[in-house]
Amino acid sequence: MSVPESSRNPAALFFRDAEQLLTLAGRSVPRRGADLGELGIMPGGGLLAVGGKIAAVGRTSELESAARQLKAHSIDCSGRVVMPGFVDSHTHLVFAGSRVEDYVRRLGGATYDEIAQAGGGIRLTARLVAEASPRALGLQALAFLDQFAACGTTTVEVKTGYGLEVENEIKLLRIIHQLGGDWDRGGTNVELVPTLLAAHALPAAFERRREDYLDAVIGRLIPFAARRRLARFIDCFCDRGAFGVGECRRVLSAGAALGLVPRIHAEQLTRTGGTRLALELHAASADHLDYLSAADVRALARSQTAATLLPGSNFHLGIRRYAPARRLIDAGAAVALATDFNPGTSPTLNMQFILSLACDAMHLTPAEAICAATLNAAYALLLGERIGSLEAGKQADLIVMDLDDYRKIPYYFAWNHCVMTVKKGRIIYSRLNGAKGGRG
Repeated sequence: MSVPESSRNPAALFFRDAEQLLTLAGRSVPRRGADLGELGIMPGGGLLAVGGKIAAVGRTSELESAARQLKAHSIDCSGRVVMPGFVDSHTHLVFAGSRVEDYVRRLGGATYDEIAQAGGGIRLTARLVAEASPRALGLQALAFLDQFAACGTTTVEVKTGYGLEVENEIKLLRIIHQLGGDWDRGGTNVELVPTLLAAHALPAAFERRREDYLDAVIGRLIPFAARRRLARFIDCFCDRGAFGVGECRRVLSAGAALGLVPRIHAEQLTRTGGTRLALELHAASADHLDYLSAADVRALARSQTAATLLPGSNFHLGIRRYAPARRLIDAGAAVALATDFNPGTSPTLNMQFILSLACDAMHLTPAEAICAATLNAAYALLLGERIGSLEAGKQADLIVMDLDDYRKIPYYFAWNHCVMTVKKGRIIYSRLNGAKGGRG
């Protein structure tokens, strides 16, 4: 449904008596090492949001007078956890159809490469995207975004990559732009951050003409996206069966020259040197990282590049090898978590489940996982000054979890504990009686 007119202009909201208010307050830098587990927990905490921003955070009793003066709408959070909204810094949101046939083939023993060679994989999704109308693609994406909001995600990075030709990549860029603005249902409530991932897979028509495809991406697509500000980032899939380090260097450098910030899919299926390329180009993030060397870990720890881990894809593909999260954290890398939501390798949009995977499969603590999926993920999108923690002056992006202890979020795995989601001071999802808001 569309957002009610009455909730378009954020009024004052007073979140009171939280069992645990996770502020993640502190220095304006991504958390590393032991600091990753510091959540700034305030028992009995309160938060006052005014005009889309956080006006004050403190003990509930300290904020009551100001809340009364503002006639703030009071929300009782007794027995519940209040925390920053999740920031999903790696998704492939806009696609058509599904890849359930690939899934069934994989259960029968087919490998990722075999499925791709048989006509499945990324090229299958690209064909479906080419056949789908922009309206159909947008409406499916909006339905997914409703579910993101319902599970507590307030900011979503969105990649192209299923166009596999210039015109269809432009089609996806325009859809993402519309989703982030005024769609025919009133726009989305979740903030979108667009990324151009033209070098995702080689189109079948360019099998023997790799350079021609890259020339088209560099000469036509990247300038188009940059001039019209349809993308914030430029990405490349640097791996076996996709693109090599030299090819990705060309694409990412071309984007950077026009103001797009590099990020990269690196070391997912094998070690290619993609992480070192990310550091060379000062990328905002290097993502996946399942096949890092010890030297790669040390280099990431010395850098400003976020190490974004995507355990959902390992889980769905049945891969027992996960990124070396503990080694990255202990070395001092800026570790972030994301869903990698996509139809082929990670069809989940619930960040709470990603927290469970991060804890159970990669041995993060619940506190580390929460910080990696909020504050550090915000820095991976270069948005850490504005979102990711609950501090006065920051955007009022927060969620209410129907639990009395944040550690129970990953403990009760595959549940949705979120009962309220607030974006820019406006309730966009609620299961609490008497709360008003938008879709969901």
